[in-house]
This record gives sequence, structure tokens and C-alpha cells, in this order.
Amino acid sequence: MPTRSQLLNPDYYAPFLYNALRIVAILIFAYIATRAVARVLRALRTYSVKMMLKSGGGNEYEVEKRADTISNLGRKFFFMLIWIIAGLMILKEMNFDVRPLLAGAGLAGVAIGFGAQNIIKDVLTGMFLMMENQIRVNDVAVINGHTGLVEEINLRTTVLRGEDGAVHIFPNGVIQGLSNLTREYSYYVFNLSISYSENIEHVILVLRSIGEELTQEEPYRSVVLAPIEVLGVDKLADSGAIVKARFKTIPNQQWMVGREMNRRIIQRFEEAKIGMPSAAPTVNVVLPRTMSEPRG
Repeated sequence: MPTRSQLLNPDYYAPFLYNALRIVAILIFAYIATRAVARVLRALRTYSVKMMLKSGGGNEYEVEKRADTISNLGRKFFFMLIWIIAGLMILKEMNFDVRPLLAGAGLAGVAIGFGAQNIIKDVLTGMFLMMENQIRVNDVAVINGHTGLVEEINLRTTVLRGEDGAVHIFPNGVIQGLSNLTREYSYYVFNLSISYSENIEHVILVLRSIGEELTQEEPYRSVVLAPIEVLGVDKLADSGAIVKARFKTIPNQQWMVGREMNRRIIQRFEEAKIGMPSAAPTVNVVLPRTMSEPRG
């Protein structure tokens, strides 16, 4: 315990003030370092986007998504590294001996490594997802049967936002099935059930006419990449002939085009007197019980 004379002596507090100033300096340096890293990563992102576009690496929207995903991962990694180093330096300024901590961390890392195979698998799979450009942030993907918008791609997990707002978090190592619905371009595929009494050639002409009208108007003209493709009669069902068609659009815009196309099909088919069979009504027949039947 310090004596009263020591407490009244300003020199007694000098080492504490010195250490406090060094801790503040470390925190300021860590903050400046994170800001500097963020600026460098933004500059690298801008440069990479320009170089990829110049070399024909894809359209601007796709290149931007890939660059954003990679830069976000790099930012998280460097920020974590900077603040871990800053934390160790602060502990040292507070007269903690960090050498046993580092040695213990090394031994613990070896021990944890044997039991953390799933984590290592998740991280390695996440790295390959990025290196192979399989999915990017803002893609719409199907992961293990769940469809949604890719909100985050981390080293260990991928976060998917479903249409109903549900958040699905997948460890990268357990991703068994992956379908990217918005890579480079998208298709809106629709099937129309047409009555067998209708002239199929007339139906196809009307469909193409609707598609041409739609692609001449904004905002659809700027997102449709090719004229409507009417693939023809896809199959013969009990209710009628199934005609398949599709639109090629820029990523994430196929549903907007498809909803407008469906609206116009209903309107134009009604004007052209083209019959679309409705579902057959379900009739439930209830037979009366006779007097001899037991009442269960």
C-alpha cells in the first residue's frame, strides 16, 4: 500500500499517466489504422473493378457485387487483426505478461485444432466460395433447398434472407446444394395452360406480340436482355396444352418483368378470346347413413 507521502507526491502518478497516455495512443493508432485500411481497400476495390471491366470480366453489376463481397471479407479480417494486436499491446502496458498468454494460446490452438475440424472446414469452404466466384452478396441463391437474398458471406457462415423475411444462416462447410439464380443474367420462365380447342400458333403470336410491347416500355426495356423466347408446347396435360416461354433479364429483375407479363397475358388473352382452362371444382359427396349403420 502506498504511503500518504507517496500519494501526495506528483511523481508517484507519473508512471500511471505515462502508461495511460500510451494506451490512448495505441487506441488512436488502431483507429487510424482501421480507417487507413478501409481507405486502401476501397481504392483497391475501385481499381480492381476498373481492371476487370477493362479486361472483359463481366458486366458492371456483376463485377461490383464480386468486388463488394471480397472487400468486405478483407475489411473484417484486417480489422480483427489490428484490434487483437492493439489489445495485446494494451495488456502489456497494464503490466500483464502476455508471453504466457501467447504460449498458452499456441498450445490451446493446437488442442482446439483437433476439435475444431468443422470450423476449419467452414473457413476453407468459404474461401473456395469466394475464390471460385460461386455466389456474391446481393445474389439470389438456393442453398440446401432454401431460397433467398445473400446478405453476408463470412469466412465461416453464409447468411440468406428468405422472401418471408426469415434469416437462414448456413455454416459454409454444410452447404451441399448451391444454385445461383442471378449470376450474370436471369431467366423468368413461365408455363401457360391453353385449352386444346385453341389455335396454338395464334396463341404463340399473341405471346410474342405482348413480349415485344413490354420490351418497348420502361422500366422493362432497360432490364430485358433479349426478346421473349416462346419455346412451344412443352407438354400435354389433362387440363390443356402447356406452352413454355421465358424472358432473359439482368440479375434480380426477372420477377418484375414476369409479374407485368402475367398481368398483360390475362388482359390480352381475354381480349383475344383465348381460353385458359381453370382448375376443376372439387365436389364432396356425402352419403346418408341408413338406420342399420352404427353411429360411431
